[in-house]
Amino acid sequence: MFAKKTVKDVDVRGKRVLVRVDFNVPLADGAVTDDTRIRAALPTLRYLVDHGAHVIIMSHLGRPKGEPEERYSLRPVRRVLQRLLGRNVVFVDDIVGPDAQEAVGRMVDGEVLMLENIRFHPGEKANDPEFAKALASLCDIYVNDAFGAAHRAHASTAGVAEFVPAVAGLLLSREVEILTDMLADPEHPFVAILGGSKVSDKFGVIDRLIEVVDSLLIGGGMAFTFLVAQGIEVGDSIVEQDWIEPARKMLEKAASRNVQLVLPVDFVIAEAMEPDVDTRIVGREEIPAGMKGLDVGPTTVQLFSAEIAAARTIFWNGPMGVFEMKAFEAGTREVAVAVARNNRAVSVVGGGDSVAALKKFDLEERVTFVSTGGGASMKLLEGTPLPGVEALLDA
Repeated sequence: MFAKKTVKDVDVRGKRVLVRVDFNVPLADGAVTDDTRIRAALPTLRYLVDHGAHVIIMSHLGRPKGEPEERYSLRPVRRVLQRLLGRNVVFVDDIVGPDAQEAVGRMVDGEVLMLENIRFHPGEKANDPEFAKALASLCDIYVNDAFGAAHRAHASTAGVAEFVPAVAGLLLSREVEILTDMLADPEHPFVAILGGSKVSDKFGVIDRLIEVVDSLLIGGGMAFTFLVAQGIEVGDSIVEQDWIEPARKMLEKAASRNVQLVLPVDFVIAEAMEPDVDTRIVGREEIPAGMKGLDVGPTTVQLFSAEIAAARTIFWNGPMGVFEMKAFEAGTREVAVAVARNNRAVSVVGGGDSVAALKKFDLEERVTFVSTGGGASMKLLEGTPLPGVEALLDA
């Protein structure tokens, strides 16, 4: 149950509605190369258009330094949105200045306007109250539909909500509801798969998941810190020295709760992370000095796949290896296939690299839910309040 008001709980007809979306999409040569996040915002935008709102869109893109940078302009995004929405989208090379104010003042019911990159203003990341107030002056109602940025306390995600009625968009409310329900009332067996390079990035999530899952499968670079915590030598593989002792305590916690914390039993190793490097497969206790593990091996894939096949709830976040390179993609690909193949389970895939892997292997449509927010979904799962959600009106 989502505990905040949504766009469906307010009357938007004829109102100026400022919508924070997450259009932080990849660009190449001035063109959008992945429109997933734009498509994810369409239900909220279409709802507002169909209900006669004056729809004002704001988003960040990339990491500009608080001033305009042409390579981070939202103009290419506007072209894609216009095509997907099937209607004209007015673009303003401004955020809160006279041009923006004038363009908003000219809007009619059902019209859509896009402001320039919100991070072109230094007040955005600083959550400057004056900038937040200026944003609020553009609208009658604020809608946050940027789940991917909801863990940031910025002017456009939290500050603006102090000055104007603030509600959730349909994407944000669905993301929060699905992720919280998964933890609160999962069907068992519940299997979580975590990958990526660092234990430090996922430690809070591991701690929380151990309290609700039946099995926790750990791959990627983070597995080596756990193996070292068990006294296993891992050659030159990535290890976070400061996290060895916390990892040991996590292993003990899992054992005390009868949770199977499953680590890889073999790896694809190489001297360097390069596309054409020579590789070989070895057991986890056989990684020699000078070599590093860059993907889980075939026996680990079988082990993980068997756990995934038996699950009724699956959560996956993080690749099993350097899946961007063909030599080290098999572990991530086979885990993705195993998740997709289990159509009896509710399968939720956290954002970031896991989503990129699903897209690479053309498996997006075969999982129950794909989250648009990597960092935000991790914070939510570890129990950290999200500023962009906390700022909204209670239901």
